[in-house]
Amino acid sequence: MIKTLGRGGKVEEARKVFDDMPRRDAFSYSSMITAYIEDNDLPKAEQLFWEMPGRNVGVNSAMISGYAKAGRMGDAQKVFDEMTERNVYSWTSLVSGYFRSGQVDKGLALFEQMPDKNVVSWTTVVQGYACNGLIDQARKTFDLMPEKNIVAWTVMIKSYIENGRLDDAEQLFKIMPQKNTYSWNVMIHGLMDGNRVTEAIQMFNMMPQRNEVSWTIMVTGLARNGMTKHAQEYFEKMPNKDMASWNAMVTAYVDEGLMVEANETFSSMSQRNTVTWNAIIDGYARHGPEGEALHLLIYMRRSGFRPNETTITSALTSCKGTSEVVQVHALVIPLGFEHDMPLANALITMYSRNGDLFSARLVFENLESKDVVSWTAMILSYANHGHGHHALHVFSRMLRAGATPDKITFVGVLSACSHAGMVRKGRMLFDSMVAAYALEPKAEHYSCLLDMLGRAGQVEEALEVFSKMPQLEQDGAVLGALLSACRFHGYDSLANYLGEKLIELEPAAAGPYVLSANVFAASGKWSEFARVRKKMKEQNVRKVPGFSQIEVNGKSHVFFAGDRSHPEMDRVYRLLQEKLMPLMLETGSTKENR
Repeated sequence: MIKTLGRGGKVEEARKVFDDMPRRDAFSYSSMITAYIEDNDLPKAEQLFWEMPGRNVGVNSAMISGYAKAGRMGDAQKVFDEMTERNVYSWTSLVSGYFRSGQVDKGLALFEQMPDKNVVSWTTVVQGYACNGLIDQARKTFDLMPEKNIVAWTVMIKSYIENGRLDDAEQLFKIMPQKNTYSWNVMIHGLMDGNRVTEAIQMFNMMPQRNEVSWTIMVTGLARNGMTKHAQEYFEKMPNKDMASWNAMVTAYVDEGLMVEANETFSSMSQRNTVTWNAIIDGYARHGPEGEALHLLIYMRRSGFRPNETTITSALTSCKGTSEVVQVHALVIPLGFEHDMPLANALITMYSRNGDLFSARLVFENLESKDVVSWTAMILSYANHGHGHHALHVFSRMLRAGATPDKITFVGVLSACSHAGMVRKGRMLFDSMVAAYALEPKAEHYSCLLDMLGRAGQVEEALEVFSKMPQLEQDGAVLGALLSACRFHGYDSLANYLGEKLIELEPAAAGPYVLSANVFAASGKWSEFARVRKKMKEQNVRKVPGFSQIEVNGKSHVFFAGDRSHPEMDRVYRLLQEKLMPLMLETGSTKENR
């Protein structure tokens, strides 16, 4: 009874049966200790073990296995040394523990000392070698085995697969004398993971018998390899659909952006788990419509499911406006995720993206420990909002804390220097990338540097940097930064040349055409201006209209240039004409005065 309940995961019920027993024997103790070990509750297993009046070889072996699984090899060895009687299971448990903890030599030495070895002992060593990446030694041991069963063959095949040697796995599978459904499933799963889909399908068709796992491997494998239509065909043929196959289909549709199909599949599920909810919430966060991911998060909670860190992070990325970020943030503390670093980093980024630097900084400062992503998120928050000095102050704190900046960190600090006009500091930081941190500058670093030099009027120096930088890194952002500098400081002919090069580099993007046309307009070359606009029209390139976004009473409002579709537009224009325009004229802030 205790053993059955324990294997079924009903450990508390098993303990109640154990406590109610008038007399307990070695078997009941062993069953209860094993139940705790399988439930990963080693402290309770340990307590019961030391309370046991007389321990036999079975109980001792179970405890050795528990200690070994927890990596407590000193305690496992102590129990083993104190045993007056040992069996193959106790020896094998200790051998397995040493291999699992990376102590290969100790595991092998103990194996060689074993008075009796069985197929399980040999298979343990094969698996132990493979787990430590010693696949050739695993194969040698496999070949030395006096007898091999289906488990041993399957372990060796799986070891080859996990070490990326699919051809060896397939060869061994072909000469395997007897195969069961599990061994077929292992091989097919390996082929799917290795992107050898055609072979996996062929092998699936050759299977003498299939179970639920076999079908699930096919559905999930095809979905993972981007073959959603094929995955759907196998899914529909499945005699019994399990949770993993349903989740695989939801995820496949989400990855393809097919949210109607994803939602239909989600709605058809009689049962769901956290993976299901995460997949559909992530889908709406990525593909919209706006606000749906947040609504689903609320629905998930009302349905009695507990979101995890992945759920919250996905919902965060969909937030439009500070009020939505606050709603998601409000779940973090009651769920116990306030000290989860990746989630906190996402909160910093999302608060910043929505213009709430105060809340971003609050989350940042409340972090007990900070990784490079945390520091970088805060630096970028300040840099993107034009607070260069604050960004550089955070960078200084980062270095004092012993954190090492990465390439993204340097994008932030170089951008900060550009906004703050700190050219000397920016040059020094740029040079330190290679000198102090062995980081090779990329296009995004060069574009920051050129923008910084251009803003400071140091166009000649910017041209020198451009001429010396690797040609591979001369992308659109770099050319755009240099073009803007040339245009602003009167280098018209060079600006014209760069404009043409930028159009050649990015012919489908509107930005290069607009920049180039503006250069010609500024220098009065209207025929050239018309030529660029005509080319833009011929290429069917459209400029994305500019927009502004504000939040009022918890609701986001977006206004596009030239768009009068907002329901309050008449009121907005009236306010603009009656109050804002007179104020702008008074302060000299109109377009004509700039």
